Amino acid sequence: MKLKSQINDVIKEAFIKAGIEHSPLSVTEATKPEFGDFQFNGAMALSKKLSKNPREIAQLILDNLDLTQMLTKAEIAGPGFINLWLNPLWIAAECKESLLDERLGVEVCANPLKVVVDYSGPNMAKQMHVGHLRSTIIGDTLANLLTFLGDEVIRQNHIGDWGTQFGMLIAYLEETGKDASVSLKDLEQFYKDAKACFDEDVLFSDKARAYVVKIQSGDKHCLQLWEKFIDISLGHCEEVYEKLDVQLTRDDVRAESFYNDDLPKVVEDLHNAGKLTQSEGAQCVFLEDDEIPVIVQKGDGGYLYATTDLAALRYRAQVLDAKRISYVVDARQAGHFKQVFKVAKEAGFVPEDVKLEHIAFGTMMDKGGKPFKTRDGGTVKLIDLLDEAVVKAKETINNKEDYSEEAIETLAKIIGIGAVKYADLSINRESNYIFNWDKMLSFEGNTSLYLQYAYARIQSIFRKHDSEVCGDIIIGDDVEHRLATMLLRFDDVLKRAAVDASPNQITTYLYELGTLFMRFYEQNPILKIGVDEKMKMSRLQLADLTAKTIKQGLEILGIKVVDKL
Repeated sequence: MKLKSQINDVIKEAFIKAGIEHSPLSVTEATKPEFGDFQFNGAMALSKKLSKNPREIAQLILDNLDLTQMLTKAEIAGPGFINLWLNPLWIAAECKESLLDERLGVEVCANPLKVVVDYSGPNMAKQMHVGHLRSTIIGDTLANLLTFLGDEVIRQNHIGDWGTQFGMLIAYLEETGKDASVSLKDLEQFYKDAKACFDEDVLFSDKARAYVVKIQSGDKHCLQLWEKFIDISLGHCEEVYEKLDVQLTRDDVRAESFYNDDLPKVVEDLHNAGKLTQSEGAQCVFLEDDEIPVIVQKGDGGYLYATTDLAALRYRAQVLDAKRISYVVDARQAGHFKQVFKVAKEAGFVPEDVKLEHIAFGTMMDKGGKPFKTRDGGTVKLIDLLDEAVVKAKETINNKEDYSEEAIETLAKIIGIGAVKYADLSINRESNYIFNWDKMLSFEGNTSLYLQYAYARIQSIFRKHDSEVCGDIIIGDDVEHRLATMLLRFDDVLKRAAVDASPNQITTYLYELGTLFMRFYEQNPILKIGVDEKMKMSRLQLADLTAKTIKQGLEILGIKVVDKL
C-alpha cells in the first residue's frame, strides 16, 4: 500500500517523537477536498489506552509531525481526526517518477505467494452458457492482478469429465452409428438427444452406465470416444476464451479424471485420521455445528464432488505448494466450500498457513430481475451473447467512413467484449446485477466505453502535439492536485483489490480517475495558444500518466483500449 504506507510512516515518526507506543496505523482518503487529502483517526482508538482526550492525543501527534517534505499541512478536526494535506512538490516528484516507471509506481509485493486460481469450470459435452461468464472473467481478472503484483499464479480450469453423461453420449453414438466428428459439430443438440434417450429408455440408461464403467476401467475404444468428446468440448470453450480474451489454455485444464486415482486414498486417509463415520452405507465426515455431513463415498462405492475437491485441494497445497487457493464459483456453492475447506484443514490435507477462499459471485439477471434466459426460456449460449455484443458495439461507432471494414470489426470487438466484461466487473461480485445493453454501451457513466473514450481523447492530444515532452510536473491548482494524488493511489487500489478479490475496486478507481481527468481537461487547457510552456509540458505529463494508468487498469481487467474513438 505505497501511498498510505508512506503517510503512515510519517505518522509513526510523530508517535515515536511524542513518546507514544503506537499500534498498527491506518489512514483513509478524505471524503471532501476541504478535509485534506487523507485523514487519520487513530487518536480516538488510543484515547482509552492512554487515558487522554482524543484531541489532546491528536495535538501531541500534530506537534511532532514533519510538515516539511511529504506533508505540507495538518489540522485537527472534530473529536480527534487529523486532516492531512500532501505537499504539491512531493506529489509532482512522485508523479514524475511514476511516469518514468514502466510499472507506474506500483511496487511488486514484498512477499510473493504461489496462488492457484480455479475458475471458469465449463461443462463438458455442452456449450458454455451465460452462467459461466462471471466465473471466467472474475477469475481471469484476479489471476491477471495477482500476476501483475508479483505473485506466482497457477490458473486452473476444473472440468467435470468423469461421469454418467459420458457413458450416455458414447451409448447414443454407438446406437446411431454416426461418425463422432460429424455428430458432434452441434454438441448441444447431440447431448439433448442422448439425454432424452437416457431419461425415457431403461435399457439405454443401463447401457450408458455400463459404458461409464468401461471408461473408468480403461477400455480402449470407450476412452478414444471419451477423449474425442473432451477435445470437441474444449474446442468450443477455446472459441469463447478467444472472444473473451481470457488467458485460459488447455494446459490450465485440471479435470476430475486427473484426480481419479487419488480418490480411494482420500477416503483411506480420512479413515486413518478418524474422520469417517458410516451413515446409511455412505462414508461421511461429520463436522461440529453442521447437521449435514460431507459425504465422500456413496454406499455403492461411488465418489462425489466433495471427494474430488478434497483431492484437488491436497494436490494444490502439497504438490503445487500453493499458499493461497481461490475458487471463483457462484455464491450458491458457499456451504459446500465451507465444509470442504474445513475437512481439508482438519484432515491435514492443507496446512494451516494456506489461505483457502471461495470467491463467491451473484447471478446475472434480465431487466425483469429474473435469471438471464432466451425469449423461449432456454439457456443463452455465451458465444451468442458475445457475438451480439460485437454487433451492438458497431452501432456505437461514429464516423464509420473514417474506418475500413476490418478496422470497424476490430474496434467493435474491443468495445463490445470490453463492455460485457466491464459491466460485470464493475459491481460488487457478490451482488446480482441487471444485464442492460444500453447501459453497458453508453459513453456516460461507469462503463468501459467511457474509459476507452477518455484514453482515446488523451491520444488525440498527443497526435496534435507530436513533439518532445519534457520538464517538471507542476501542481498549479486544486484540480491538478486532486488528479495527481489520485494517480498516486493506483498502487494502493490494486493491492487492496487483490486482498479482497474485488475487481470493482479497480473499476471504481478508474471511473473516478477518468471523471477527474475530464474535469482537469476542461478547466486546464493543454495545447491552447497562450498556455505557459512549462505548464503545458506539466499538463501533458499528467495526461500521459492518466492514459497509462487507465490502460494498465483495463489491461488487468482483460479489456483493451483504442487510440481513436
